[in-house]
Amino acid sequence: MALRTFFMQELYLNEYSPNVGRHMEMLVFGHAGIPVILFPTSMGKYYQNKDFKLLESAAWFINNGLIKIYCPDSVDNESWYNYSVHPAERARRHMQYDAYLRHEVLPRALYETGHSRAIVAGCSFGGYHAVNFGMRYPGLTSHIFSMGGAFNIINRVLGHYDDTIYYNNPVDFIPNLTDDAIYRVGVVLGVGEHDFCIEDNYRLSAILAAKGINHWLDIRPGASHDWPVWREMFPHYISEAVKNTN
Repeated sequence: MALRTFFMQELYLNEYSPNVGRHMEMLVFGHAGIPVILFPTSMGKYYQNKDFKLLESAAWFINNGLIKIYCPDSVDNESWYNYSVHPAERARRHMQYDAYLRHEVLPRALYETGHSRAIVAGCSFGGYHAVNFGMRYPGLTSHIFSMGGAFNIINRVLGHYDDTIYYNNPVDFIPNLTDDAIYRVGVVLGVGEHDFCIEDNYRLSAILAAKGINHWLDIRPGASHDWPVWREMFPHYISEAVKNTN
């Protein structure tokens, strides 16, 4: 019965994005609460987090109007994972996606929920998107939840480097941030003890600590890089966020 109620709160959107230049699909779950922008993993679709039951793990918060989750599609296969084009073109395509998130998805989420800031979250490469977007726009971000994320895109640009790549590579741009809003963002880096991304999380944690950014490096004993781990992490982090978010 609980699952039936959960899925009745699902809304499918397919709208033209002027920033991406094509229609973008998105699922929205819930009717009220803190807005959560939840990214899929690398090259994942907008329905991936539903299919792998990450949404189901947070059903109680959704059904009780504590959070409203927005699951946008990705363009990873057209940007960072598109090895058929020059790295500068990959970065340019990502910036179009960034503009879609910043000027289309986020304003909708804030307007519909009446909140001034949103949670951004994601697993694996979705964790990169959450950290990258949240730290690019800290004044509009209440929390960042990365689960099994990695945060260095240099291996995706084949030696090419420019300002666009710099400003979308968290391990590079975070040390030089000057916006005081970064100190008001609740950052969680969740990672399994045996996750192959654990070193990336140690590195980003050290960067955040050196910057004086309060955060939680949550290392799960015995855990790996997989959905069962993330389904335990996500509702835990949401429960902490709903206690003190405006």
